Amino acid sequence: MSNASPVQPVKIGPLSCGPGHPPVIVAELSGNHNGSLDRALKIVDLAAASGAHAVKLQTYTAETMTLPLREREFFVSDPKNPWTGRSLYDLYHEAHTPWDWHGPLFERCRKHGMLGFSSPFDASAVDFLETLGVPCYKIASFELIDLPLIRKVAATGKPMVVSTGMATVEEIADAVAAARGAGCRDLVLLKCTSTYPADPANSHLRTIPHLSAMFQCPVGLSDHTHGIGAAVAAVALGAVMIEKHLTLSRAEGGVDAMFSLEPQELTSLAAEARRAWQSMGEVRYGPTKDEERSLQYRRSLYVVKAMRAGDLFSAENVRAIRPGLGLPPKHLDLVLGRKAARDVPAGTALSWSLIG
Repeated sequence: MSNASPVQPVKIGPLSCGPGHPPVIVAELSGNHNGSLDRALKIVDLAAASGAHAVKLQTYTAETMTLPLREREFFVSDPKNPWTGRSLYDLYHEAHTPWDWHGPLFERCRKHGMLGFSSPFDASAVDFLETLGVPCYKIASFELIDLPLIRKVAATGKPMVVSTGMATVEEIADAVAAARGAGCRDLVLLKCTSTYPADPANSHLRTIPHLSAMFQCPVGLSDHTHGIGAAVAAVALGAVMIEKHLTLSRAEGGVDAMFSLEPQELTSLAAEARRAWQSMGEVRYGPTKDEERSLQYRRSLYVVKAMRAGDLFSAENVRAIRPGLGLPPKHLDLVLGRKAARDVPAGTALSWSLIG
């Protein structure tokens, strides 16, 4: 593990992604358009209204992903997988975002002041996305081991965001080396758990700072858990980017709807992630500037029963009460049994000058 230098932020378009900057919130469209460009455009609109900084697409076709064969290995067979029983070809055909939608979707992102980018799944997708002038690229977890694709993307010179679901340290190291070796200078890794939905217990978010230190780059989270808890916790552990799938309504279905956020939840995520980032602060003790006004409401020693000069201070006439304008309560044992230097009315804040 290298500790050679502090991890530097990555610049992606107008956004700074890294230490010292609020987390970048990315809304993943994926297949939640349900085959409708109007629905896809509405998701972009709601992502912007919810506080997302970017919308990410996926650029592939069924033909670039798999073959239309009926052999068993070309079907989803895991009983815990939400797509079990589906053929890979049919699934990707349903979920893909038509390439002629990309231009209108990216234009809608620009209209809202958001970044629009995508995950290419083969070389032809990279060539296509280059014609659209995307500001950066995402490598999906399942493509992390496709080193030729990573080199192809890196050669564009654009920033890269690489998800690490399922990946061993060696596989991540190979991907990072391929990216950097082919020209990538701005790299963000994403901790990811590639199950749909993901169990929070399998998120292992403590990996985030370790991953950042190991590869000397900013690290975020691609999150497939329900809700926003894991994402907010990730920010507290240093995540610089949060990617979550977005749908108009889970009740309306869709290939990814079950583990996607609805717009109001994305609004909460954007707000709470920023609060989590703000709350991290620095290592410090003592009152903050704003807390200084609260010091007066601490307890302190007060004379609670009128005393004559020469009277002894006792538990009957001295107590620790609010406000905090008298001696600190830690001095009580030093005060008890001493004489009053003068007459002291009840309600007087105790000071050393009153003690004989």
